Amino acid sequence: MKLIIAGIGITIIITIVILALAIATLVKVNNQTNDRPYVDTSSTTTTTTTMTTPGNLVLAESIRIDDVMNYLKELQRIATANNGNRAVTTTGFNETLRYIINTLAINTNYKVSTQFFPIRQFALDGIPTLISSINGVSKNYIYSTNLAAADFYHIQFSIGANFSNFMPLTAIPNVGCSDADWRNANPSPGGRVALVKRGICAFEEKGALAAKYNVSALLIYNDGATPDRVPPIAVGLGQENYLPALFLSSSVGQELVNAAQNTSTNAGVRIIIQVKDLPISPIGNICADTPTGDITQTIVVGSHSDSVPAGPGINDNGSGSTANLGLAIALARLFNNSNYAKYKYRVRFCWWGAEEIGLLGADYHVKQAKISNVIGERLTDYLINLNYDMLGSPNYIFGIYDGRTANNDTPVHALPGSNKITAVYREWFDQQKLPSTYTDFSGRSDYGPFLAEGIVAGGLFSGGDDVKSAEERNYYDQMLGQGLGGIAGAIHDPCYHQACDSIQNINVFVYEKMVQAAAYVLEYLARQDDLKQWLYPE
Repeated sequence: MKLIIAGIGITIIITIVILALAIATLVKVNNQTNDRPYVDTSSTTTTTTTMTTPGNLVLAESIRIDDVMNYLKELQRIATANNGNRAVTTTGFNETLRYIINTLAINTNYKVSTQFFPIRQFALDGIPTLISSINGVSKNYIYSTNLAAADFYHIQFSIGANFSNFMPLTAIPNVGCSDADWRNANPSPGGRVALVKRGICAFEEKGALAAKYNVSALLIYNDGATPDRVPPIAVGLGQENYLPALFLSSSVGQELVNAAQNTSTNAGVRIIIQVKDLPISPIGNICADTPTGDITQTIVVGSHSDSVPAGPGINDNGSGSTANLGLAIALARLFNNSNYAKYKYRVRFCWWGAEEIGLLGADYHVKQAKISNVIGERLTDYLINLNYDMLGSPNYIFGIYDGRTANNDTPVHALPGSNKITAVYREWFDQQKLPSTYTDFSGRSDYGPFLAEGIVAGGLFSGGDDVKSAEERNYYDQMLGQGLGGIAGAIHDPCYHQACDSIQNINVFVYEKMVQAAAYVLEYLARQDDLKQWLYPE
């Protein structure tokens, strides 16, 4: 308990310091930027590819950060008025959709459409029970909605369980993200309760592998890498999960792993989880199309509109949602200017529902597009998906999805274009004399379903629950000024998936730069003479 209390205190201190750093960074770097001479970008070379930048790109300059922040403050107001969150199946989520639709109607002449899909709902029907038996000694673990005081917590979309006997354990090597991890488990996981450490892949992937190897139940545990990664956290295993599952603190997880790995120890657990049988609930996607541009050559700009139940989700992903809204409105204003040439390609701005429980909205949209015969609604009408999920993290990175880290089963024709998009984002940050960091591109956000079907994808990410390394901090210090690179050893967003992910959690300097980068890339693509050939050269 002392360790947990100390950890909470450290987290609060870190958050305060990061916010102070954000203010300092905003002042210092904006001053540096204003003092820079004009740089001719008509022909720019990066380390990965050579590109000719179309002239007269003005969308990034037309984005007003005050407008985007006002949209974000409205999402905060919605969450505050609706039990502190905007999670799917709540009034907060429904009001978020209504706000986006109304704001588009007032500020654009786009064609706005909604698309609804059903999801399973999840709710407990009693307090879960977790009891261990190690060499005949039983121990009851604490369940609490106060995660700092909990030994374990429920996982959304777990099924019910009532183990009458203690079930044997097995610890999965590494983090249970590959078939090799599961095949190398000793003893074999079939019929046992599997212990899997948090990390690398999505929780849904861990759940899918657990089901593949026929476990009786899944216990995911925190990794203890930093004080805020000691207690259990609230996660989901997605709509396709049909395993009983719980999330453990790092200390409880390691205790059970040690027992499972000791061949002289007789270790097992009893699990009781009672869940309610709730009706199917409809969830909405929103898409808004520019009135001009070739509908068979569409640029899709996407972000997810839902939060987790634990908090208002202002960075995750109000920041992406309102960046998308700001891009859409800024472009509509430019299109109303007769001096601004219309794009050759249609732009479709989309807000996906239910990302936080398994990328469900984007996945549904892609599946429907794949079977559609309607011109303009077919998957073949999409050239690229640009994804914006978390753009204002306090202890930030300027993260660019790295096309080189796409999953091995990604259709090969989507790779050249995805790598080119990585380079275009990097080009903008280089032009602005800002640092940037390549980040994972394995399909863990809404671009995943598009990329898996062979649609070129790219995007930005300011960091979630990954820890900032000293090397990364030093690099950012070198680029921005000493002391402005953040805090090494702390996660990029200390309020990730927590109640404190509020409007105060946004690093405004970082957010503005990420929105400008997003605008630059959209306009860069839209001004290409033959975007399809540029993205799919083969």
